[in-house]
Amino acid sequence: MTYNQLGRIVHDADAHIMETPTWLRDYADAGIRDQIEPLDFGGGAELKQTGDVDAQLSDLRGAFENLSAKHASDEYRSSEAAEIMARKNFAATGGFVASDRPRALDLLGFSSQLMFNTFHNRRLRNWEHSGDLDLAYGVATAHNRGMVEFCSVDKRLLPTCYVPLADFDRAVQATDEAIAMGAAALLIASGCPANHSPSHRGLDPVWARAQDADLPIVFHVGGTGDLVDHNYFLNGLPIPPDFHGGEENFRSVDYMAIPGPPMQTIATMLFDGVFDRFPRLRIGVVEQGAIWVPSWMRQMESAFDAFTKHEERVRDLKMRPSEYVQRSMKFTPYPTEDVGWIVEQAGAGVAMFNSDYPHVEGGRRPIERFEKSLGDASEDVRQRFYCDNFLELMGATSLG
Repeated sequence: MTYNQLGRIVHDADAHIMETPTWLRDYADAGIRDQIEPLDFGGGAELKQTGDVDAQLSDLRGAFENLSAKHASDEYRSSEAAEIMARKNFAATGGFVASDRPRALDLLGFSSQLMFNTFHNRRLRNWEHSGDLDLAYGVATAHNRGMVEFCSVDKRLLPTCYVPLADFDRAVQATDEAIAMGAAALLIASGCPANHSPSHRGLDPVWARAQDADLPIVFHVGGTGDLVDHNYFLNGLPIPPDFHGGEENFRSVDYMAIPGPPMQTIATMLFDGVFDRFPRLRIGVVEQGAIWVPSWMRQMESAFDAFTKHEERVRDLKMRPSEYVQRSMKFTPYPTEDVGWIVEQAGAGVAMFNSDYPHVEGGRRPIERFEKSLGDASEDVRQRFYCDNFLELMGATSLG
């Protein structure tokens, strides 16, 4: 029996690979490989690092070879179906073993998954802002090689490929490279690029190529610097654990700031006419919630009315802000959010189902939680949420 028991086609707009510590290094060109530190999970004894780099890498690879063998064991697989939504992160089926991911999809009952990295969005963004363009674009290439190779095991796995926007010419080259590799979507940082706006005319060739290739531009949580001033956490109280029981992820205070970067970035692109110049450009905002979308739409409507008389760029817009959102943009709500209310306020065409598989944050029962918040919503609303809005975002090319 599959997890999806809805009796309908379900597409998953947010799913992940779990990168092993040396994953990015392994896909990087030799010239930058030594500049990429292995991931440090701060974990237990099996991943304990030594002082010698070569010995450290050997130990890390050995630890994951042992973990891969565990995943292949009869004991592990005997309860796989029953625990498909209970096993998380590196314990999950197909989390880091690519050949196991098709089996995970079968057990989940999802028709496709839009695939993201787990640990590298912030690193990719920081390299993009470092000023070292060779490194920034080199690690993006390495990331994209890894994503495409992982997803190559099954056409239902749709890889996102990262495009740094730091340099106009190299951004275009990176876009062409990602498309040629087989990207299903082009991932960009949620926040502002270094030294120019995301709406700068120098980036128009990137949007043109995405539009011509029928690929969406997607944003994902993690593609920013610090979400809030660190001093907000200096409150004289113990640091509460995050979803994972540690200190490495977000909590209630920085959770409140997650929508800020995509709200500002997309609004800037909208008011500066990007969606008029490229009317078939599509945007997906993933794992950044959607409960904020209705009020953001109304805020942009208010800005439109307030500045039409004073700003030529606003007067020149061919539609009102909410119309661009409903035409060109999709968002993934968190399972704790009220999808029924989002649909009532923003329209049936904006929200997409997502599981966050295999992350802890996605929970064990996302369908059940979304179904509860959808309440008595119509069949059309449900069809759009679980299937059609995803297909509209992804376009015909990405789904073959």
